[in-house]
Amino acid sequence: MKKLVLIGCGGIGAYHLEHFVQFKDIELAGFCDLLPDRAEDFVRRAGSGKAYTDFAAMYDEIQPDMAFICVPPTCHGRIEFETIRRGIPFFVEKPLALDLSLAKELVHQVEAKGLIAASGFQCRYDSINDTAREFIAGNPVLHVAASRVGGIPDAPWWNVKSTSGGQLVEQTIHQLDMLRYLLQSEPDTVYSVASRGYITQEENPGYFTDDLSTTLITFQNGVTCTMMTGCYSLNGASWDSKMTFGSRSARMDYHLCDKVSMFGVDEADQAAETQGTIAGDGTQRKSESEVGVTVKSQVDFGLVCDRTFVDAVLSGDASRVRSPYGDAYKSVAFALACNQSMETGMPVKVVY
Repeated sequence: MKKLVLIGCGGIGAYHLEHFVQFKDIELAGFCDLLPDRAEDFVRRAGSGKAYTDFAAMYDEIQPDMAFICVPPTCHGRIEFETIRRGIPFFVEKPLALDLSLAKELVHQVEAKGLIAASGFQCRYDSINDTAREFIAGNPVLHVAASRVGGIPDAPWWNVKSTSGGQLVEQTIHQLDMLRYLLQSEPDTVYSVASRGYITQEENPGYFTDDLSTTLITFQNGVTCTMMTGCYSLNGASWDSKMTFGSRSARMDYHLCDKVSMFGVDEADQAAETQGTIAGDGTQRKSESEVGVTVKSQVDFGLVCDRTFVDAVLSGDASRVRSPYGDAYKSVAFALACNQSMETGMPVKVVY
């Protein structure tokens, strides 16, 4: 039986562990964390394996067949280089790194070694993506209005932009990745502005990152996008995670990892849309008979993501992996270009 090890026994590691315990064809052999109590807790929850505080010692003893690397953004580099050197297929949580040159070198080494390697862009595995791509294929998109608004994650390193990358890099990268995946086009330029001051030190001591940002994106296929992101929400009432794809005769509201709602895609809805008017005062009114078609997510996309990687290692065939390491690098470059624009106050061309 193939042996799996996990490095990083925090929140995202626990998310993957929930999936691993459902896989009966692999051995959960080792769990590594700098805090021994956390690694030992994972051993108890898995019902197997051994706890470690040194990943290299774990590799030496277990000789694993695959590794899941679930560490904070600033911890990438040494772990991956050693994993690649040993020829161990690996799955790494996003972002791959906060230093683009480091991420690029890792991509080169993965490709040179011919390793199966993937990243945690699990949203690509949602069942709603087939519907979304069909809509885009039949309704040429002109513009996307996107947003991701939520609260502050419960991780001390997240509060500091230099250790997390900020919300665009650490969280909203999922939306950026899905824009690439659904539009099947690469970003050309980005222009980002950010704001601070809504979340105070009194409210959240040690908080040194952007509260919100807005980014204008142009894609190589001509589509433009506005991306608004924020971590200022006090409760779920103000949360949002949606991308609206607009064409000349239809639109699609894509709710990340939840559902897609499409308007103007059937006869009843198209008839309703033609009744929209622009009033004399300049306001625009749509018919209240708007119908729409909604398709809900039908799969546990995170479970499918992990299972797909494990199957790739077991079979030696990575063709079904939707988030290969080299492609994930492009989403990191996309997000880091947004940060560069914030810092310089200028548009930035996305370069891979």
